[in-house]
Amino acid sequence: MMLVLPPKLTHDEAPACMRMLQEGIAGQNGSSTIVDASALEHFDSSALAILLECRREAMALGRGFAVKGLPGRLRELGSLYGVAALLPAAP
Repeated sequence: MMLVLPPKLTHDEAPACMRMLQEGIAGQNGSSTIVDASALEHFDSSALAILLECRREAMALGRGFAVKGLPGRLRELGSLYGVAALLPAAP
């Protein structure tokens, strides 16, 4: 099962989105958590925070973590903050 980010993910949407993703991660079986970010169109640094928290939760459960379809602007933001390497691309 792949977790999917919404088209808009800013500070206002972050708490509800995080709750949804936490439920998804907790309900997953398998060795890896993949988050699909390809729908993201309008976002701020909250999207990075959400992805990093998803990574922490997946790792705490002993799972791998990857992101599918990370928008270029968000990857650039991740590089600026020095966290891009923590958001590996899904195969």
